[in-house]
Amino acid sequence: MMRKDINKPKGKTSAYAFFVQTCREEHRKKNPEQSVNFAEFSKKCSERWKALSPSDKKCFEDMAKADKVRYNREMKDYVPPKGFGKRGRKRKDPNAPKRPPSAFFVFCSEYRPSVKQQYPGLSIGDCAKKLGEMWSKLSQSEKLPYEEKAQKLREKYDRVRLSHTDRG
Repeated sequence: MMRKDINKPKGKTSAYAFFVQTCREEHRKKNPEQSVNFAEFSKKCSERWKALSPSDKKCFEDMAKADKVRYNREMKDYVPPKGFGKRGRKRKDPNAPKRPPSAFFVFCSEYRPSVKQQYPGLSIGDCAKKLGEMWSKLSQSEKLPYEEKAQKLREKYDRVRLSHTDRG
């Protein structure tokens, strides 16, 4: 679950978002008791926005510019609490060992050349489908050699990874 900092300034509102707010208010005034079909309403707003002339869009673009100034001003003084802010994936170590293939990928690397030879016009995706079909038709005993090879590669990977993490 993602945590949210309640003190963080509200994000910038785009010109289009200001336009949609205006459309929503208009709709509410005309039809106060009617609930809105969001998909339909969004489609109509989008069509109206595309049909607006640049001079008609200007007031919404000005509103967006003013809101951007507000946002930048508030963000200048904003300091995220510890643990917030820099989210995202950790950087991948370029020297880390490559993860080992699964039994299916060991199988694919062995059979891909013959599938390509048998079906020369096959796209990459169709070749993968064909290999998947072949794999699913194999019995458990026929899959065993690929699973054993994958297990050996996994053990080797675990040893290399451990020695790699000891260095860093």
